[in-house]
Amino acid sequence: MARKSKQKLKLMRVRDILLENTDENHPMSVKEIISHLSDYGIEAERKSIYEDLAELEAYGTDIITVKGPSGGVFIGSRDFEIAELKVLADAVQSSRFISSAKSRILIDKLGRLTDKYSRAKLSRQVHIYDRVKTMNRTIYNTTDIIHNAISENRQIEFGYFNWNWKKEKVLRHNGKRYKVSPWLLIWNDENYYLAAYDSDAKQIKHYRVDKMEDVRLSPFLREGEDCFRESDTDMYSTGIFDMFSGEVTTVGFECREDKVGALIDRFGKDITILKNGDILTVYATVQISPRFFGWVMGFGNEIRIVSPQPVVKKMKEMIASIAENYGINAVE
Repeated sequence: MARKSKQKLKLMRVRDILLENTDENHPMSVKEIISHLSDYGIEAERKSIYEDLAELEAYGTDIITVKGPSGGVFIGSRDFEIAELKVLADAVQSSRFISSAKSRILIDKLGRLTDKYSRAKLSRQVHIYDRVKTMNRTIYNTTDIIHNAISENRQIEFGYFNWNWKKEKVLRHNGKRYKVSPWLLIWNDENYYLAAYDSDAKQIKHYRVDKMEDVRLSPFLREGEDCFRESDTDMYSTGIFDMFSGEVTTVGFECREDKVGALIDRFGKDITILKNGDILTVYATVQISPRFFGWVMGFGNEIRIVSPQPVVKKMKEMIASIAENYGINAVE
């Protein structure tokens, strides 16, 4: 009976053997396939292997045959090409949102989607200096609960914390649990944020997902749909610099042509560009915040805010404040 049961598994084992051990540079002969099957206690004849290969091909597996003395068969196209897996592995490794331990687990799982020869290429490390990984190991359960709440149209409640100087968690609002309607998960500035409607404040608020804990589904249905319908979700991927700050307005910048690429990279192509000789004036929709001004200052005198005047004034005030902090008298 056991031998008969193993024979029923033979077709699946042949597929697994080919997925694990073959690529275009490492075809496998029928003799080698039979040898690998014997490791699983499965006996096979050459004719049955050819029949299995035909069945797998009919099923949709890309079986490629190589003729010649050193020929054999290998799996051609797969669900993921190795270049695609490398991109995913690099994204996992470099993400602050994913802990170091979880990064290793996820990259190992990605490796199972390719052959053993390509798998080693995924273990390479992406060296990103000063990258701090998240210390919240429950963040995956948190995001799963939030996704479920959104799909089930339910509110959530949770604790929300900050770190003190002793590196200890301190719950905000004296431990009082937050109760909100989740609408959108956002990846911004290398962190995961939840955009949710606060019924008491009657407004949209943002929460760092890695600072949320003990997240639970609420029996109450979500609120604030009209508020989110009116919001510009495209702004979350372009003009927002700080999830917790600022009004949204159109800002005018002046720069030379060699710096316009930086503005396109930041705000996308949906911006207005006017040319006047060597000087460009660029208009983009921006959420005003200290981090936005810091981003502009990073370009020194190569990019300058020229409108609207209230934003120009705020920029001057920030420059003056920084100068004062370093004991420098700001020049009017």
